[in-house]
Amino acid sequence: MKRIINILVAVLFTVGSIVAQNKEIKNVILLIPDGTSLSVVSAARWYQRYNHPEMTKLHIDPYLCGTILTYSSNAPIGDSAPTTSCYVTGYPSRAASIAMYPPVDSLNDIIPMDPEKAYQPMMTVLEAARITQNKATGLVFTCEFPHATPADCSAHTYDRNRYDWIAPQMVHNKLDVVIGGGVSLLSANDRQFLQDEGYGVFLNDIAGYENYKGDRMWALFGETAMEHDIDRNPEKEPSLAEMTQTAIEKLSKNENGFFLMVEGSQVDWAAHANDAVTMITEMLAFDKACGVALDFAKANGETVVVVVPDHGNSGFSIGSNKCPGYFHLTKDELFGAVSKFKTSANKLVDILRNTEPADLQGVFDQLTGIALSDSDYTQILQCNDYKLSTLSAEERKKDSFLAKTVNGILDKNTCFGFTTNGHTGEEVFLAIYDPTPNRLTGHHTNIELNRYLRQTMGLKDSLESLTSTYFAKHTDVFANYAYTISINDKIPVLKITNKKNTLEIQPNTNIVKRNGKDIELNTVVVYVDKNNTFYLPRSLRDLLTDNK
Repeated sequence: MKRIINILVAVLFTVGSIVAQNKEIKNVILLIPDGTSLSVVSAARWYQRYNHPEMTKLHIDPYLCGTILTYSSNAPIGDSAPTTSCYVTGYPSRAASIAMYPPVDSLNDIIPMDPEKAYQPMMTVLEAARITQNKATGLVFTCEFPHATPADCSAHTYDRNRYDWIAPQMVHNKLDVVIGGGVSLLSANDRQFLQDEGYGVFLNDIAGYENYKGDRMWALFGETAMEHDIDRNPEKEPSLAEMTQTAIEKLSKNENGFFLMVEGSQVDWAAHANDAVTMITEMLAFDKACGVALDFAKANGETVVVVVPDHGNSGFSIGSNKCPGYFHLTKDELFGAVSKFKTSANKLVDILRNTEPADLQGVFDQLTGIALSDSDYTQILQCNDYKLSTLSAEERKKDSFLAKTVNGILDKNTCFGFTTNGHTGEEVFLAIYDPTPNRLTGHHTNIELNRYLRQTMGLKDSLESLTSTYFAKHTDVFANYAYTISINDKIPVLKITNKKNTLEIQPNTNIVKRNGKDIELNTVVVYVDKNNTFYLPRSLRDLLTDNK
């Protein structure tokens, strides 16, 4: 009898495993805390525990499962553009490159690169999910929308700073939900296009954003980036967790599922500034967004959640040899001072810039808990950009500025360490919730993480084949046809004519003209001035031979 029971248990376990492995994953939520080293996660956990002793865990803690080695095509240390680009395309790329194949750097390339593919736009998992699976797609972030990480998912260029190329590509890439910063970067034409396409568009309009019942929306806050979470006015800007909740509610109405990327954009910026409290509070705001995604995934049963930074930043450490005996410091001595900081360093500088000298010490103490020493006070007065200083312009130091001075004062009143103001090359943490037994664990590369995303999403077409189909060179698509490339108001225009039809094609949009009439494509057209090439769908050739 016991043997029969054991056999039944084994059979049931096997059946359960098969069901779990074959379980369809409809939704993937990729959460990226930009520039977040593991030490920042530790500091955030301690800070939270210090201020709320009952909260000893982060939302991501139960799902930490490995590490990811992230790198550029020709360097171990990457910026956000090539690193997230690799997550979503499967190929490492060069610094500043947005979902675009890099040129060869034969002496330094970490893996062999194909010179024939240089500057080739590469299909992303977000685009593939929409095109081949009819999934809804969304982006949530706190930076400006054409910034590197959101752009990596939905645009293509070799220069992350070309917002004039990136912004219209994102607008025309049929994203269902976009929530983040960048009001001033959405042109009037792009706003009109979105509204004509049926989107709800809300610019610094939190009431409109919160009350909108439609499923497709662009909601932007802040002229460029949104405020740091520690500085955020909840009556003007939603939190990252609230934006994530909104995106999931709208995207999950699609019966085919969705792909959502959520970025904790400003951990990275705070790390660049060596601003410890802002790094920590940005990470905690991001962790709350992870909590929203994880709660949905666990209730939904068909959702995978992946949490992974794109790279490290600043060489941050809990403890520094500027504090003698730092390794014996108590939690109060390590986290008491930083817990009194009420603003980001940037906001503090803005406030001090407009504070009269007589009030500097009081304002500084109120916002940081730090009593300015006479030396600190003098250093602020000597700052070249402190226009209210009692010192004359000649008495101030030309190479002394408020931001660096204030950061220095904050830094010396904590026992945290920084080695740099830039990115660092250590591997980053990986956390995954996967309702199947297929969860990625252990140490992997950025390329392997892309493979996991593709397999999880069940993408049947390879990203390479989709790239070939939707981002073919115009010289291949229109071989044997006469065409011209002219410049119209600084915009390149490709024109192809045969006896029946004329096509006019501009870059950074999904609209082409056939005999003067607009035709909507499923992807954007990309132009690369480096090789004077348009990259576009192969199906455009059919428009020349179509008699309709």
